[in-house]
Amino acid sequence: MDDRKLVSIKTFVNEIDAEVAKQHLQSNGIDARVSKDDCGGMRPWLQERHGVSLQVFELDSSKANKILKAMKS
Repeated sequence: MDDRKLVSIKTFVNEIDAEVAKQHLQSNGIDARVSKDDCGGMRPWLQERHGVSLQVFELDSSKANKILKAMKS
């Protein structure tokens, strides 16, 4: 297993929700990234259509999922 491989752990309908989750993960010591394809921000409606992915390194994915699940509670 390549522990530096990025995996998508959740898809959001907008960048704001993805960024909130990213910041929560980072405050818990997990490096996270947001990935979106909205033509560099020129077509934000594509975020809702295609989603905004929250990505972490594969090694951290289990811990990140637990943190996000606890965030909902």
